[in-house]
Amino acid sequence: MPHTATLTWAEQLVPGTANAVRALLDRAADADGVAPVSEQAVLSLADDDPSTRHLLAVRADEVVGYANLVAAHDEHPAMAEAAVDPAARGSGIGAELVRAALTEGGHGARVWAHGDLPAAKALAASLGLATARELWQMRRSLVTPELPELEIPEDLIVRTYAGLLDDLELLRVNNAAFAWHPEQGGWTERDIAARRAESWFEPAGLFLAFDAADPTRLLGFHWTKQHPDAAPAGEVYVVGIDPAAQGRGLGRLLTLAGLRHLRAAGSSEVLLYTEADNTAAVHTYTKLGFAPAHIDVAYSLP
Repeated sequence: MPHTATLTWAEQLVPGTANAVRALLDRAADADGVAPVSEQAVLSLADDDPSTRHLLAVRADEVVGYANLVAAHDEHPAMAEAAVDPAARGSGIGAELVRAALTEGGHGARVWAHGDLPAAKALAASLGLATARELWQMRRSLVTPELPELEIPEDLIVRTYAGLLDDLELLRVNNAAFAWHPEQGGWTERDIAARRAESWFEPAGLFLAFDAADPTRLLGFHWTKQHPDAAPAGEVYVVGIDPAAQGRGLGRLLTLAGLRHLRAAGSSEVLLYTEADNTAAVHTYTKLGFAPAHIDVAYSLP
């Protein structure tokens, strides 16, 4: 079998190719113990978002490598993610994918190394890449230490997701809270609808906090996620606080509400992701018993 592969860009994947990529990603995750690309990249396989492009490495009519590229937008650089089938590694396909994606992404483009595994470190070094961003995965047991009691102040109303009428406020707060964030900022109704359609979605796991004086205006939310077939089973998926509501302890309150829900649902451990330099979030999560478990690194050309 030849060692080289042909690289081809696609604006959208046909179902058969998308399924081949998903199978490749599953094999890579099984081999490495960490998902090679983000949830956003997986969702894009069945999407026609014009901001996302797909790079396929094909050898002997089989997809042996894949890269996902989200175009630069606003002030955020292009972001790439890549994976190589374990059976096709060691032949330079990964380097070709990363080099092509960074070139296509343009000035400042970055590529994620999920788990920052030794092979990813070596590849980054061989291409002269430098660390541009770190994303921490933090974890804690839901068995011990005991979770604090949930005490909701009288000036707040905390409830769970009631349906589509909540979406506009969810979008407003999400995009205000994460205006600085390359992936989480700039969500549209399609982003919420895609997640609502996922098998893990449950209205009872999406917590919303409102000011009692104005129960129509959202102050913050905590979207939890359960992985019944994976460990840890619980996830602090997104915690977003309206910048105008900062300083009221909403981050801790909403996180705790979600943790207690996940524990009641049977999760014994929970994970979350946060930027390493988001000191306020890291402080809040550390105080709630979380500790770093592994690091995702975004590399770019210096």
